[in-house]
Amino acid sequence: MSTFGDASKGAKMDFAKDKSYGDYLGLDKILTVENPLDMAHDGLLFIIQHQTSELWMKLAIHELSTARQYIQKGDLQPAFKMLSRVARIFEQLNSAWDVLRTMTPSEYTAFRPHLGASSGFQSYQYRLIEYLLGNRNRALTKLHAHTPAPHQALVDEIAQQSLYQAAIDLLCDRMGVETLSGVPGTTAWEAKHEVQALWQKVYEAPSEHWELYELAEKLVDLEDYFRRWRFNHVTTVERIIGFKRGTGGTSGVAYLRKMLEVELFPELWHVRGAL
Repeated sequence: MSTFGDASKGAKMDFAKDKSYGDYLGLDKILTVENPLDMAHDGLLFIIQHQTSELWMKLAIHELSTARQYIQKGDLQPAFKMLSRVARIFEQLNSAWDVLRTMTPSEYTAFRPHLGASSGFQSYQYRLIEYLLGNRNRALTKLHAHTPAPHQALVDEIAQQSLYQAAIDLLCDRMGVETLSGVPGTTAWEAKHEVQALWQKVYEAPSEHWELYELAEKLVDLEDYFRRWRFNHVTTVERIIGFKRGTGGTSGVAYLRKMLEVELFPELWHVRGAL
């Protein structure tokens, strides 16, 4: 019978001069910053839930930014892979709510006072994802004025066309019409009948416009998972704190429910009723 020693024979054991697994992943930093100040048992769950979410969002931003570049170049196959990956990232984020929902209201109130005014509403990475996708509100950048680098990242993003605007540019180009994407804006994208009409032509003849058809479905798939994430966020918050105001000053569940009405790619949803 083999032993652990036999199985590990030949494995490197001395990392005094070489990079180890922990070094590569920066685990010394990651694993020493999650200790909750309040020392309540469930405080650790709350912190790790949000830390891991921020790590997944960092990857989503990386993928969406690069996908936009490929769409702008008209090179859709790599973009499809990246958009699919972001959809799965949000599937992963959705599963994380299941873990947080094991926390009861009593357990949350044990450490809630220690959160102060901190809130997920202040996540600049979440806001950057929304800006990337097209839901833009420049006024919200002021939340990040105290952190120059995140604030500048949001300002820089608003100066660019969103991923959806890039998709509309490509749609118009391949359908032989003048672009309808408009200029980079500081407000959320608003549906245009002309854009919906072009997507309708794509859906009515997918074999003639296969890449555009696939792009449309990748975007719908992404927003589908994003919407599920928002919905699960609402139900988790309602389950744990009810209708209390959020720690960051928002109306809590009422604010989150309002966000469920936001459509990132409206024409791709509206066109379904027109086919």
